[in-house]
Amino acid sequence: QVQLKESGGGSVQAGGSLRLSCAASGLTFRSYAMGWFRQAPGKEREFVGSISWSGVNKYYSDSVKGRFSFSRDNAKNMVYLQMNSLKPEDTAVYYCAADAKRLPQPSSDYVPDYWGQGTQVTVSS
Repeated sequence: QVQLKESGGGSVQAGGSLRLSCAASGLTFRSYAMGWFRQAPGKEREFVGSISWSGVNKYYSDSVKGRFSFSRDNAKNMVYLQMNSLKPEDTAVYYCAADAKRLPQPSSDYVPDYWGQGTQVTVSS
């Protein structure tokens, strides 16, 4: 059974940092490109970014570029989202996604192979 489990969410003041983790199990992790998405209350899902199978290539949405960074550890089946200089508008549930065929996409109709259950990030002003 494939499982993606996010952790590391919480509450932080604006300007602070958080590091999210996504632990994958039940799949050959190195065969999956990974992505991060978020969804705020009353808003559509938003693409945060993606990281290639090897971790060499990384793509960020304009809204987080320069503040967020991704990494992955294929030996540990983990992907990470380091979030710095957090803003109240970063408040959302954050989800990781796994895709064997392509990098996770920003399009609204994108469907990965697997989703995590999400972790809440709340940034107060």
